[in-house]
Amino acid sequence: MKNMPESTVRRFLFLFVCGVLLGAPGVARGAEPKILYQNNFEKAALDALPDGFLALEGDFKVKEAEGNKVLELPGAPAESFYGVLFGPVTNSGVGVSARIYGTGTKRRYPSFGVGLNGAGGYCLRISPGKQALEIYKGDELRTNAPFAWKSGAWTRLRLQVRAAGDQTWKVEGKAWAQGSDEPKEWMIAVEEKTAPASGRASVWGTPYSGTPIWFDDLTVTELGN
Repeated sequence: MKNMPESTVRRFLFLFVCGVLLGAPGVARGAEPKILYQNNFEKAALDALPDGFLALEGDFKVKEAEGNKVLELPGAPAESFYGVLFGPVTNSGVGVSARIYGTGTKRRYPSFGVGLNGAGGYCLRISPGKQALEIYKGDELRTNAPFAWKSGAWTRLRLQVRAAGDQTWKVEGKAWAQGSDEPKEWMIAVEEKTAPASGRASVWGTPYSGTPIWFDDLTVTELGN
């Protein structure tokens, strides 16, 4: 650079420093989400509930499916919304994701979802019979949006809870068919004025169709800035 004009050298150094800062974690870019928990069941024993999982209701067990292992909720009975807790205790600034598989039979469809904040916390639920994507808090439906579910295919769900201001929290969710692009925007959201309770993440299902529901690739993340 010794033969360059001084102004060119200064510009080069300025752009170099900016590039370094933009590439430095936590400097100019928001921090990437930190994985707090992840499980694809490949190391789990078959025909048992993995260590660290707590079944609230339902006979959840690891099974072989499509050449890999999944957490299965059997197709019967279909008398409740069965759930299992996993991962660390969190409250806000976290997200949960999973992929879930179910099939419909005639006019009967499964219902399933992912949750945060424990058994009575928030749940992002797909209800194919209503063609809806829903957010529940405990047993209370908070909001819903249209959703076209495909039987016999994996569906990915993502739910997050975050602070959104002074005594305000946002609960946001999205769902999409595996193999398609993840929606850039949240498809459904609720604004809350009560702080979320501390609790573990969860997956839920009701096999109304009489066929098993499979859960895989469970992930809990701490949201980036």
